[in-house]
Amino acid sequence: MSHHMDSSSPKTITYVVKDRLKIVGDAYGSPDSTAVLLAHGGGQTRHSWGNTALMLAQQGWHSIAIDLRGHGDSDWHPQGDYRIETFAEDLRLIAATFNQPPILVGASLGGISGLIAEGESHLSVFDSIILVDIAHRHERKGSERIISFMSEHLREGFANLEEAAEAIAAYLPHRSRPSDFSSLEKNLRLNSDGRYYWHWDPKFLTLANDMSRSTNFERFTLAARSIRIPTLLVRGHMSDVISKHVAEEFLNLVPHAKFVDVEDAGHMVAGDRNDQFSDSIISFLKLLREDPSYYNREIDRQFRILLRATPRDK
Repeated sequence: MSHHMDSSSPKTITYVVKDRLKIVGDAYGSPDSTAVLLAHGGGQTRHSWGNTALMLAQQGWHSIAIDLRGHGDSDWHPQGDYRIETFAEDLRLIAATFNQPPILVGASLGGISGLIAEGESHLSVFDSIILVDIAHRHERKGSERIISFMSEHLREGFANLEEAAEAIAAYLPHRSRPSDFSSLEKNLRLNSDGRYYWHWDPKFLTLANDMSRSTNFERFTLAARSIRIPTLLVRGHMSDVISKHVAEEFLNLVPHAKFVDVEDAGHMVAGDRNDQFSDSIISFLKLLREDPSYYNREIDRQFRILLRATPRDK
């Protein structure tokens, strides 16, 4: 029993990134195991993964859920440097602290930052990458819905947790309303004025706005094409951010990638269907752990097809 208690209570861990900003994370499991870095979406915190980090630790990985810069307990950048390449650079610096490249699980902002970090580096930054409802491009309507939700209560906040829960229920009508607000409380900060505010720097919204409007997807497409590590794309079946069509495009860009569509989940896959989400990433990682050479062969084969080279008999 004591062993179980040990793995379920995380250890707080801190990384120092660009401009000496402190990044805070919750680490589960043994540091001697392969690391899995969980990077949340924009406007979320490290608490948005539900039980995923714990489940990974119980299956033998060392999982670390971090708060990205400007989010949760991590530092806010004084000048509001929330450019996508800065998030990518943070992930590279954190990845470099491990003895071997970690596995990255990135939702939305965390995923696109990981895609840039990996796809624009000469050497692999990660061992493998799991993108959660994010790809080389997104549906504008879905991302605009997120932005308007994030902007809505930005200045005035909420009088209480009940009010915040109501706003979330209106935004995520498919999700059942919580009767217990303790997990919601972790994504809000109580200000000296007695009101609750989202747990992220309002300056971050400028980047989020640029990202949603951005029609320059060449950079993301190029980064996706350069991915040479095992890749899994997890989509929320009801997502209005990553349509089935966008997912198919991505799988053409990264032909060795695996794909999972999580039933009854929207853009916030881990929050909507945590068990299904955790199971799908764990089975992918187990496959990698049990037969890494399978993936290398698969990647080689796909790239030979891409290069129109004649495959030699092995």
